[in-house]
Amino acid sequence: MNPHAQQILDATLREAMPGAAVAQALDQIDFGTGRVILVAAGKAAWEMARAAHERLGARIDGGVVVTKYGHARGALGSLEICEAGHPVPDENGYRATARALAAVDGLSEADSVLFLLSGGGSALFEQPLIPEAELADVTRQLLACGANIVEINTLRKRFSAVKGGRFALRCAPAHVYTVVLSDIIGDPLDMIASGPAYPDTSTCAQAQAIRERYGLTISEQAAALLAQETPKTLDNVTTFVTGSVKQLCRTAEKTCRALGYEPVFLTASLACEAREAGAFLAAIARDHQDSARSLAFLAGGETVVHLTGKGLGGRNQEIALAAAEGIAGCRDTCVFSFGSDGTDGPTDAAGGYADGETAARLRDAGWDIRRTLADNDAYHALKAVDGLIVTGPTGTNVNDLAVVLIRR
Repeated sequence: MNPHAQQILDATLREAMPGAAVAQALDQIDFGTGRVILVAAGKAAWEMARAAHERLGARIDGGVVVTKYGHARGALGSLEICEAGHPVPDENGYRATARALAAVDGLSEADSVLFLLSGGGSALFEQPLIPEAELADVTRQLLACGANIVEINTLRKRFSAVKGGRFALRCAPAHVYTVVLSDIIGDPLDMIASGPAYPDTSTCAQAQAIRERYGLTISEQAAALLAQETPKTLDNVTTFVTGSVKQLCRTAEKTCRALGYEPVFLTASLACEAREAGAFLAAIARDHQDSARSLAFLAGGETVVHLTGKGLGGRNQEIALAAAEGIAGCRDTCVFSFGSDGTDGPTDAAGGYADGETAARLRDAGWDIRRTLADNDAYHALKAVDGLIVTGPTGTNVNDLAVVLIRR
């Protein structure tokens, strides 16, 4: 990978870590003299809990941390550390959620719950109101049809005993202090991890429209839940937002400038088909090949993938692979895209990288870009030409970043 691309990747991930932001939120909280129970859920749950544990120490009276497999990094005092399935929930996630609910059961008005929430919590923090097998099936249907995260979470809330503000109700009369690391464009607090401790703004009519739009197959029991409204007000919650994709973009912009590029911020709200985003970024790169200055184009957000094949990949890998064809032969030009959490789709890669030579290398290795995209097999194609970005779990989760670099 281009050394400058690596430096931009490293800098953005380093500054997106949630530790400092969690500490700043804790500075604004007075827990009083009652008990403090910590519950953390999401891909960044362990890192957020670590920061809280370092700050509060013995002031924490217990709690549960649930994160994705491979994302926990050791013990944190008396906190129970759990790993579970993502993006499809599994039995370990259900058990961890049950333990979290037990930890907040019977709290008094003098007690507090410190709820540390990050992206991925929708799958990891769950007590389903429908059979577990059906919840997993509905989740797979939504992922396969290309529904965006807001649409997915609108339905998830209605099938859950903890989402859509219901976890906060379970904590009452204790006060819930929620610290959120945002992974959704625009930071809609009721949608991040499906809003377990935030009033739900979505409606039954919207949920039903999503079901009809994608032709989802669900049981009568699930259909009945779509007609039940979620909590619209909560009086025992205070919420702090600690980070978002805008921060990721700002860091990338600063790093690009330090490396001698003129950064052009395109959007922090990229939300379209991944392969279309890749083609769009490639078109930008081609249009600026005559530039006398080094340029960097930045786009944050989260794209979607429609599953039409049986290959392996993720949205950021599809962006890079789709861009490869468009930037073929372009001088000193690359496109790369990565998920800030270190995972992209059901793979061990964070994203993908392509430069002006990638298309030729793929062709020489026997890969047809268009056929590969149709089979959703970006992972194996990029792996064949050293085009995968692999970071491992990062400890943060604030959406994705795509970058075009043109060096002059």
